[in-house]
Amino acid sequence: MSDERRARNWGAFNEGVVEDFRTHHGQITKGPFTGRALLLLTTRGAKTGRERTSPLAFTRDGDRIFVIASKGGAPANPDWYRNLLANPRVIVEVGPDRFEANASVAKGAERRRLYDLQASRMPAFWEYEKRTSREIPVVVLERAG
Repeated sequence: MSDERRARNWGAFNEGVVEDFRTHHGQITKGPFTGRALLLLTTRGAKTGRERTSPLAFTRDGDRIFVIASKGGAPANPDWYRNLLANPRVIVEVGPDRFEANASVAKGAERRRLYDLQASRMPAFWEYEKRTSREIPVVVLERAG
């Protein structure tokens, strides 16, 4: 399968997850993520300026929420990560709650602590880290205002 076709299929899959999430007020009711806690992250395209929404696993750390730009351990960062670097003001949807947030990339020991926290709850993240030579970014999403 070509990279372009794979990207199209992944995009269609994500659109279905987003639709299910919004239809059921933050609950995933079908597919491989049924019953899992996901959030929707809407970023503004770095090049196009268009809004893009991605369903992502997340973890809470006190009042903060964070996500990991793992892309399943792929060699490159996901598009949503590049978008939020260019435009760190994002929209987050968790359950029925929707709010603007400021995205920042965790560094050093804080990055490691947060990554380990999510991986301890979702062990697939340990595997993603083994699949790539890049340092997988951890993004903290703090409610704006």
